Amino acid sequence: MKGFHDELSQKTYREMPSSLQAAGKVMLHIERFEVGQSYVTAKVEDRNGDKVSINIEGGLTGIDLQENLFRLQGRTPKFAYVTATINETGKLLVRKLPVLGVKDWLLIYEDDLFLLAVKDAYDEVEIVAV
Repeated sequence: MKGFHDELSQKTYREMPSSLQAAGKVMLHIERFEVGQSYVTAKVEDRNGDKVSINIEGGLTGIDLQENLFRLQGRTPKFAYVTATINETGKLLVRKLPVLGVKDWLLIYEDDLFLLAVKDAYDEVEIVAV
């Protein structure tokens, strides 16, 4: 890693809990983003080999988790830490997002992740729900 994307990433990284404290953790490999009018989508494969949709939008800040990815067993974590390494710079983008709920697909609402996805600037996202 060559540092952090911004000061917020550095601050948020320091407060991230260990994996042992997490309600769920996933690493998603994204082959390609599809750009819509105000969102980007991608298909990822879950641990069962099923294709799952993710949607990244700007504006509202938060995340809707997808049950099959996280094995929540009826629990709803309060926050999720989302981490992505920017391909061109190798710098780490880290955000702490409030969990808004659980849906049939993964929805991430965060401006920087959205703008970087439009540019296809990262291809992996790690999400730690706590």
